[in-house]
Amino acid sequence: MSRSPFRDDVLAGQVALVTGGGTGIGIACARELANQGAQVVIASRKPANYEPAARGLSEELGRPVTGLALDIRDRDQVARAVDQVLESHGRLDILVNNGGGQFLSSAEHISPKGWDSVIATNLTGTWNLTRQVADRWMLAHGGSVVNVTMLTTRGFPGMAHSVSARAGVEALSRTLAVEWAPRGVRVNCVAPGIIASSGLRNYPAGLELGRQMQSTIPFKRLGTCEEVAWTVAFLAGPGAAYVTGQTLIVDGGRTLWGDGWPVPDPDELPEVTLPRQPWEPE
Repeated sequence: MSRSPFRDDVLAGQVALVTGGGTGIGIACARELANQGAQVVIASRKPANYEPAARGLSEELGRPVTGLALDIRDRDQVARAVDQVLESHGRLDILVNNGGGQFLSSAEHISPKGWDSVIATNLTGTWNLTRQVADRWMLAHGGSVVNVTMLTTRGFPGMAHSVSARAGVEALSRTLAVEWAPRGVRVNCVAPGIIASSGLRNYPAGLELGRQMQSTIPFKRLGTCEEVAWTVAFLAGPGAAYVTGQTLIVDGGRTLWGDGWPVPDPDELPEVTLPRQPWEPE
């Protein structure tokens, strides 16, 4: 794991909630915010994801990281989760909406149920939690919301459902940024490119796809979860105090590059290694 570029007291005294916080980009965000001094709560729909992550991070940091069960599609669960954080910690300064899910499919093969499920998770789920956190804390006290989306500017073949939801989250973020600015709430997005995350394992031949995609990226490598987490932490923290309504793309230049300017491959493209947490089985 790469060393953080931030001071370890930047977020001291603040409380952060990270959804999808037990794996991949989510656990990297949780670790980074905690390393900067925040008290972190990680949430996931599956106990198998958040329980070992909370235990492992607590041991790693030498202070408690709390985990809780949360299906962001369920408004009652969302309300209870926010109440739980506020009752336990007394405040909620940072919300990282990283929880989501999708599956690879051409548009013509996405079923109505599949479409509704992805939209409910990635768009409505983000709204559910953002609204609860705003109503119960941030509109009265200020705070920072960071939404983790995906590359939306050029479309995303094979992900029509998810790219639609994530583009909706970005539009929502721009809108809330204006409406909630007088209340001291900043709302931003981070759009990762192709990241060497454990999430690649969820797709058929995901690791091989990652290897192939390196040639389409000017940096000629995949991004790391830590590189995404650093951007999330920057937007969450005081360094971005005058930044709101923005989407920062973390993709090694992939969305900028076309065929008109050759970027040669190195003699050997880097080996793609997906991260594995110390508490995960081999």
